Amino acid sequence: MLMSRSRCSFLTRSVPAGLAAWGALAGLAIGVAALAGVGPEASKGSSPGGNSPACDPSSGPKGKDADSSMPLTLPSVTDTEPKNYPGLHQVVAYAEGLYSGSAPDDAEGYRTLKALGIRTIISVDGALPDVATAKSLGMRYVHLPIGYNGMDHQRTLEIARAVRDLPGPTYIHCHHGKHRSAGATAAAAVTLGKGTKEAMLDRMKVSGTAANYTGLFKCVQVATIASQAELDKASNQFPETWKTHGLIKSMVEMDEVFDHLKLIEKAGWIAPSDHPDLVPVAEAGRIRDLLRNLLDDERVKAKPAEFRDWLRADSETASKIEEALARVDASKGEKPDTRKLSEKFGELAASCKACHTKYRD
Repeated sequence: MLMSRSRCSFLTRSVPAGLAAWGALAGLAIGVAALAGVGPEASKGSSPGGNSPACDPSSGPKGKDADSSMPLTLPSVTDTEPKNYPGLHQVVAYAEGLYSGSAPDDAEGYRTLKALGIRTIISVDGALPDVATAKSLGMRYVHLPIGYNGMDHQRTLEIARAVRDLPGPTYIHCHHGKHRSAGATAAAAVTLGKGTKEAMLDRMKVSGTAANYTGLFKCVQVATIASQAELDKASNQFPETWKTHGLIKSMVEMDEVFDHLKLIEKAGWIAPSDHPDLVPVAEAGRIRDLLRNLLDDERVKAKPAEFRDWLRADSETASKIEEALARVDASKGEKPDTRKLSEKFGELAASCKACHTKYRD
């Protein structure tokens, strides 16, 4: 976001003439030195543009622990809010050596993970991870995607085994670091005996997991401590990339999710009484991810740039629907804004139809 340059104002006071003259000369000397890149102001980071760090809105940390001049430290299990780092967001400790958060923004995020001492990264997001960058920094990547409705027992065991067998500390991420990574990390921690269900559910709240993601909370509620023999039976393939649906299968699944969302809309943007298994926010998250993950598909990459831009725009619209549903706290008697949700859903449907009409062949 662009910000206007802030201006510093200075108070002037009346002083004796001799002191005023001396002050003017001294001020001139300091100003010239600063422009030359030397002197006390230059050493504080002033630029020829005239803004000092105290006045320049572009200076300073971008979030908690974001100051690159300070040594990075891992969050604690006693933290009551997530930490933000350069290129990483929503980072929360679930147990000693086990952390949840967002996907790295770019190379900076991976450098931050390296600086924090992370040795294994587990992605539960559908998008393909940047394995090459992680490897170049000496970190192992494992890709085990899960859905917004949670995961089955087998997937919980696979993630838990990866945490157990691969070098730690371990960082588990989804996209934003609020929902799926929190559920996966909490369930794995319970499975490995690293925390109680109650404690892990509390950590999910610190991550910001919305109460509407009932399937993710259920993964933790039904989790139990696994024996070593049970963990040994889980796959130890630890794939670097998990092959998600291709273009055709994704389109078929999107049709199914659209049908689900139509039923949800008809019910007032809540779970339909005749289809209580449908979780509105999870279905919106599914279609958002299907659209976003398609950008990794080779057939999609070969299509015109307009097609890919359409997917990005539709993914953002679906994300707005998901976020709006996630903000609704039914336990407090809150109700969805049906008008705005239907408006966004109409935009998404119209855009998808237009894209399909132009590129269906």
